[in-house]
This record gives sequence, structure tokens and C-alpha cells, in this order.
Amino acid sequence: MTTYPGGVKEFVVYTALRILLFLASLGVVTGIWLLVADQANLLATFVIAFVLSGIGSYYLLNGPREALAQRVDARARRASVRFDEMKAREDAD
Repeated sequence: MTTYPGGVKEFVVYTALRILLFLASLGVVTGIWLLVADQANLLATFVIAFVLSGIGSYYLLNGPREALAQRVDARARRASVRFDEMKAREDAD
């Protein structure tokens, strides 16, 4: 398995899952709208699908979101340590 720097894999997985969840929500909302009416209001279906996918991602994508957050936090901590080390070396010189 290829490892990617800085949590790229977690970002790609989470983003792909968010897009898939939105597209699935859009399909369901559009399908229900078309069953009820002859035409679907495109703007309304997009807005409803966006809201539903946002709520759904909060519950359904908790694992991938946590993995991404942990990777970003670890990277930020490493950067902070490096910055403090460089600052200490400057102060010593």
C-alpha cells in the first residue's frame, strides 16, 4: 500500500465519501420529487440533498472524519515541535 504524506489518503477517502453521499441524496430527493410531481425543481433538490448529505455525513462518516482529524493534528504537532526547535536554536545563536 502506498503511503501519502500529510494525510492525503484520509482526505481523498473522506472527500470521495462526502461526494458519494451527496450524489446518493440528490438521487433520492430527485426521485421522490419526480414521483410526487411531474418536474423536479433543480435548485430545491440540490439544497435539500446538500442539507441531508451534511446531516448524514455527521453520523455516517464519523470514522473517516476522525482519521483525517487525527492525521492533521499529528502533522500540526510535528510542525509545532520543529518550529520550537528552530526558534530555540536561533535564541541559542
